[in-house]
Amino acid sequence: MSELAALRRSFAGPGRLMWIGLRPARLADMHVVSEVRVTESGLQGDRGRRGKRAVTLIQHEHLEVIAALSGRDALLPHILRRNLVVSGLNLTAAREHGLRIGDVRLRLTAPCAPCSRMEAALGPGGYNAMRGHGGWCAEVVAPGTLVMGEEVAPDLP
Repeated sequence: MSELAALRRSFAGPGRLMWIGLRPARLADMHVVSEVRVTESGLQGDRGRRGKRAVTLIQHEHLEVIAALSGRDALLPHILRRNLVVSGLNLTAAREHGLRIGDVRLRLTAPCAPCSRMEAALGPGGYNAMRGHGGWCAEVVAPGTLVMGEEVAPDLP
C-alpha cells in the first residue's frame, strides 16, 4: 500500500451520531427521534427518498460554519433538514470507504446541495452559506437500526 493510500485509510478515531431527524412529507416540520429503523429505502418515517439519496448527513462541525456564514450565533440541525448529524468524523474523507453506524452501512453518493428554502430558513445569503457545507447524500448498503450516540466509523475492510 502506498503512503498516500495508507493516509487515506487513517482516521483520528470514530465519530458519533449526534442527531436524527425525519421529514414525514416534503414541506413538513422535522421530527427528532432518538432511534430509527433503516430499510433499503431509507429511514422509516422519512418522506421516502430512495436509492442514492435515501439518507442525508451533515457534520456537526459544519453547523457552526454555516451559522457564522449566515450571520447567526448558532444553528439547530432541524433547520437544515438533513437526516443525520455526525460529529468527529470527516464525512468527505470517509466518502471513499462508506460508513458504519451500529449495524447500518451507508455509501456516501453525492454532496447534498442546499435548496432554495435555505434562503428563507437562514435569511439572506443562507443558500450561499450552505454551499460546500451541506453534507452528503447516501444510499443504504445494509439496513438496521440507528440509535443516537452510536459510533460512526469508515466502513474499512
